[in-house]
Amino acid sequence: MKQSRSDLSEYYDILRSSIGTLYLIFCSSSLTGISFEKPSGIISRQTKHSIAAKKELGEYFLDGRMEFSIKTSFAEGTEFEKEVWAVLADIPYGETRTYKWIADKMGKPHASRAVGNALAKNPIPLIYPCHRIIESDGSIGGYTPGIDIKRRLLEIEYYTKLSKA
Repeated sequence: MKQSRSDLSEYYDILRSSIGTLYLIFCSSSLTGISFEKPSGIISRQTKHSIAAKKELGEYFLDGRMEFSIKTSFAEGTEFEKEVWAVLADIPYGETRTYKWIADKMGKPHASRAVGNALAKNPIPLIYPCHRIIESDGSIGGYTPGIDIKRRLLEIEYYTKLSKA
């Protein structure tokens, strides 16, 4: 079966990290997903874009890289979800915010539950750091890849930030 041009523009590359194997999903030059599960229906390949993304994410895990220059795009999601995900970029490395903080920042103070639902669908975690969102009472809250991974990411950032201070 012959692949169409659009089929060839979507691919993934693999990054082995301290939190497990990550599958970096791209559409052309844009990172559109980070998954803990192997994507089906798309090919695995390496490009200059995937190599650059793996380098930056590797630096995040090893050296505490605090900002990313990787080109990203949201291939799916409602306008509300994309707005929630964009707000995540405003949370400084090593700090946490609440679901309510996001809702307030969006001008929708009663949308905390909807914010939580949108965060559960975040296709590009780490770059859009939903692991930095906690409950208003200070408890850790949920995380789609698992609470242990969320704790580990928060620890990495906390101790890296401490060591760089």
